[in-house]
Amino acid sequence: MTNEAVKVSSTQEKAVDGAEAQVGRLQPLRRLLPFVLRYPLRLSLTVAFLLISAIASLSIPAMLGGVIDDGFLEQNLDNIARYGWVIVGIAVVMALASGARFYFISVIGERVVADLRQAVFSHLLSLDTRFFDTHRVGELTSRLNGDVTVIRSAVGSSASLALRSLVTIIGALIMMFLTSPMLTLAVVIAGPAILLPIIAYARRLRRMSRRTQDALAELSAMATEMLGANRTVKSFTQEDQQRANYAERTETSYNAEVKRLFARSALVALVIFLGTSSVVFMVWWGARSVFDGTVSAGQLAQFLIYALMASGALTNLSEVMGTLNTVAGATERLVELLETRPGIRIAATPQPMPQPPLGTLSFEHVEFSYGADSDGPVLHDLSFAVGAGQTVALVGASGSGKSTILALLQRFYDVAGGAVRVDGIDVREVDPAELRRRISYVEQEPTIFAGTIAENIRFGRPDASDEEVRAAARAALVDDFVAELPAGYDTVVGERGVMLSGGQKQRLAIARAILKNAPILLLDEATSALDAKSEKAVQTALDHLREGRTTLVIAHRLATIRDADAILVIDSGRLIDQGTHDELVAKGGRYAELARLQFRLPEAAE
Repeated sequence: MTNEAVKVSSTQEKAVDGAEAQVGRLQPLRRLLPFVLRYPLRLSLTVAFLLISAIASLSIPAMLGGVIDDGFLEQNLDNIARYGWVIVGIAVVMALASGARFYFISVIGERVVADLRQAVFSHLLSLDTRFFDTHRVGELTSRLNGDVTVIRSAVGSSASLALRSLVTIIGALIMMFLTSPMLTLAVVIAGPAILLPIIAYARRLRRMSRRTQDALAELSAMATEMLGANRTVKSFTQEDQQRANYAERTETSYNAEVKRLFARSALVALVIFLGTSSVVFMVWWGARSVFDGTVSAGQLAQFLIYALMASGALTNLSEVMGTLNTVAGATERLVELLETRPGIRIAATPQPMPQPPLGTLSFEHVEFSYGADSDGPVLHDLSFAVGAGQTVALVGASGSGKSTILALLQRFYDVAGGAVRVDGIDVREVDPAELRRRISYVEQEPTIFAGTIAENIRFGRPDASDEEVRAAARAALVDDFVAELPAGYDTVVGERGVMLSGGQKQRLAIARAILKNAPILLLDEATSALDAKSEKAVQTALDHLREGRTTLVIAHRLATIRDADAILVIDSGRLIDQGTHDELVAKGGRYAELARLQFRLPEAAE
């Protein structure tokens, strides 16, 4: 009796891991079902092998009961040998079926995890810019990688164990009832005594698990942000401050986990006590039944084995359900992403854009703000038009709304009032992908990926040939510095182009835009990072690129836009003046003041 009690009580510790799962809200896990049901053949094979292995395992205790009654008590060695060979045969079937079941469910798990990760990543790419303005990339990365990894245990080994345990419990209870209905009553009494305290702790422990995961996500987000900006951290000597900030968040995560562990530790003691008491009660009841002659010794041994199998399976199921409860928290976070709808709505029947492209742009009484949390409207009643093939410059102080204009043209955001038109069509009525294919964009701070130089240029047009990539590189003067690199265009530039200078990254971005060869060109201070010699050469390349294309350029250095067809002066989101360089200088006003400030040094030198 003591050994049986110790075995069961030790297994009850595992039940604590699944405490919160008995009544935990596992609804988010339903979102995993469509991913699992994509593979019906593998799922059917898993269930088939599961049933075979479960039936085989449930057959063994019945054989052992026969060994005791027909073998040991009758002292018949032949019967023991006969039962032994049957058990060996059953064991072979059980082993093969269990191995096959584990293989198929594990493969399904890995496949589901891969599909889920792809679905979340694809959905994130479909979300609008405003979503990323309000969410930290480090936290999103934590959800995409960390939470999906947590889910692997649910749809892989844990799912396999849960299915096997569930079938074992049902089968064991049936066999126990067939063996002795009276002894089965003891299990019915003991079961709730163990499960009720588990249920009482369920919701509390689940909330604690969610808080722990949120704290870990915050840690991941901060680490990603600070390590990605390590040069800035070092430049401002913020190492000690960031260490302190990280340590504070680590302590928050630690304290949340300690609270959860304390609650689970209290449950350990309770479950072990109740589990051991229940086993003692069940064995006492069984011994009394043997003494009364209502069951044989073999039936009692058979019943106890089934009871231990059911107890172990229940413990395993409780452990798995505890894991699933943790997984539910991770799944809930992923479901939040999957259920996030893009703020940019694609028209049900998008209008086709003109072919060939016209290359015209217009803003019609546009009103725009970044949301309730912003300082106020960014653009006010803004109207202007750019004809095909024209070069129009935007000039104004920082924060006046110039970059916002470029963002609205690409429909990164939707206007609050008025309309933005490209080729005469409201951008809200066309497919954003078709719209953006007509636009090449060179940012002030270009995004460089951690691949090779050729891969970064080819990002503008993935199907471009090597010669087309090199032609674009030559036009942007990328070829000049690539020729000095040992690996040439196969040189890896590092994360965010850390191996390149600012001017080299800018030229790489210009080459990418040249390769895209779109009819509309948007330049946001595209030559700001170049030295005087490179700027002049790249400006020549851009002049050639602008031929026959519509160009909207943001410039603070007026020398680069003196030849623009029109210059729009923007102040606090309003168009306050427009004209050519000479017209605006002659007219006086804000632009004339900027021109005098920027050209004062050359005039003084004369």
